[in-house]
Amino acid sequence: MPAKKNPLGLNRLQLKTLTLFQALARLPGAAEPDGEGGARIHSLPHAHGDHFHLGPHVVMGADATGLANQAVWVALARKGLIAEAAFPMQLRLTAAGAAYETGLAGEILHGGDH
Repeated sequence: MPAKKNPLGLNRLQLKTLTLFQALARLPGAAEPDGEGGARIHSLPHAHGDHFHLGPHVVMGADATGLANQAVWVALARKGLIAEAAFPMQLRLTAAGAAYETGLAGEILHGGDH
């Protein structure tokens, strides 16, 4: 039987935010492995204009509103996907959060070269 899509019932904003946390966790300088399958994220991106850059990707600001939404962070922490969150500056993406399939990476992480 295939795994259930979105088994924790995250809403779209929570899924987008988790997708961004997962991308940040893979960026050198923005995060470091926590030794437990997750990562400590210590640098959040800053928008310029209507977008910001995450390594090789461009993210539209409209897809990143959850980064500045404490309720989203609380919901992700309650579901065990992030921990040790010091809103709005740093957090630890748990192993469960790193492995959670959001299905949105291809939709909100755009290739960019400007």
